[in-house]
Amino acid sequence: MIDSHCHLDHCEAPDGEVVERAVAAGVRRLATVGIDDASIERALAAAYAHEEVFAIVGRHPHEAEGLDDAGIEAIERAAGDERVRAIGETGLDYFRDLSPREDQRRAFEAQIDLARRLELPVVIHTREAEEHTFAILRDRAEGMTVVLHCFSAPGRLDECVERGYVCSFAGNVTYPKAIALQTAAREVPDELLMVETDSPYLSPQPVRGKPNEPANVVQTARHLAELRGVDYEELERAVEATAARVFRW
Repeated sequence: MIDSHCHLDHCEAPDGEVVERAVAAGVRRLATVGIDDASIERALAAAYAHEEVFAIVGRHPHEAEGLDDAGIEAIERAAGDERVRAIGETGLDYFRDLSPREDQRRAFEAQIDLARRLELPVVIHTREAEEHTFAILRDRAEGMTVVLHCFSAPGRLDECVERGYVCSFAGNVTYPKAIALQTAAREVPDELLMVETDSPYLSPQPVRGKPNEPANVVQTARHLAELRGVDYEELERAVEATAARVFRW
């Protein structure tokens, strides 16, 4: 199994312990995300310390305020590292609004353009900003590999499939009240399906309320297999194939 999106530097335990538990649970590859300059450094350090770990680098919408050309150049330098496999997470978050919305939009557009220039996937965060997020993707990301991290747009699934956006499901798909999300999880084509933890956040239902970690991606994946009516091993093969194509690992 793979974990397409986690934040090792936000987890309480040392990276080595977290990765060891993930490997013991059957996780063969995981992507840790750097969301600002300091976090990018830690993501790269983790990727070099553990062969199972790769990095995604970018500027989270919460950290988008004041991002300028120098900031984009710093992301580009980091993205040139062989252990980096995508740009992000970038996008729009109108729920917390921790950065001015105009700054979020500028940072989002700049990182899409950077990912296109570097021929890397772009990993998307969107929260209560679907209309603007999808409009920007339609305008700037045509033909690119787009990963919708912590997929949360079941009402736009048809558009996602039509445009080839990869849908990565997190632990919230296991929550009993997540009916619309579970319906979408049944319908996503194999070639557009991934699974993640977003750890230490969004723990799956069996460990809900506790800090999440990459090992728990297996519980989310088992839930997805049940939703889709397939054996776990079949889902595992599909998810690993999607991740290998997206991240080229």
